[in-house]
Amino acid sequence: MANFKLTISDKKGKSQSKELKDKEANVLVGMHVGNEVDATIVGLAGKLKITGGSDKSGIPMRGDVYGSARKKVLLSKGIGLKNAEKGQRRRRLIRGSTISEEIYQINCAYDGELKIEEAPKEEEKKA
Repeated sequence: MANFKLTISDKKGKSQSKELKDKEANVLVGMHVGNEVDATIVGLAGKLKITGGSDKSGIPMRGDVYGSARKKVLLSKGIGLKNAEKGQRRRRLIRGSTISEEIYQINCAYDGELKIEEAPKEEEKKA
């Protein structure tokens, strides 16, 4: 059974983390980066757009790599490559764009506004 950590962010820059297990998570298996899914699986109204993710060892998903397997890809810019100079290319390990059970974290963009509960301050805890 699949277990995912969903990181949901809205247009204002707020983000929230949710954990999906078993039947709720199986809805996402087989979807690709860029697909939209109904937000009711995390208790929100609207749509979630899958923007990326990573596996258990931190290998990022890339939208232009087909499949769900790890692949060594020659990159010149973008996701999975930091600090590349002009004209420089590097071979990096990347995960494909399809969500499988090996994926650990999924990043999503929410089309609405998130309501985030703030943690109580230390002064309020002592009182």
